[in-house]
Amino acid sequence: MSLNIFNNIPADLSEEVFQTLCKSENVHIERIISNGQSTPENEWYDQENNEWVILLQGKAGIRFENEELEELNAGDFINIPAHKKHRVEWTEKDVETIWLAIHY
Repeated sequence: MSLNIFNNIPADLSEEVFQTLCKSENVHIERIISNGQSTPENEWYDQENNEWVILLQGKAGIRFENEELEELNAGDFINIPAHKKHRVEWTEKDVETIWLAIHY
């Protein structure tokens, strides 16, 4: 049975949505849906695993510690090494921002 990454968007996006699509011992694939959310002020993600992420829809700004803001548009992807501190500075408010994240 096939599914579509753009279907079944929750009506309530007052909080960012994290949905596991597939998970094994070494890989975790998730869909993330944002709608104006950002990482809380002065907080950084510092993850145990590498993360490859592609922005499928919308726009977002990501900042890595001690680096310039990087704007992502639909189709842009990045690889985030484990323990590379980063934060989401902004996501679009007028359209859902849909991410596909692969943690490995």
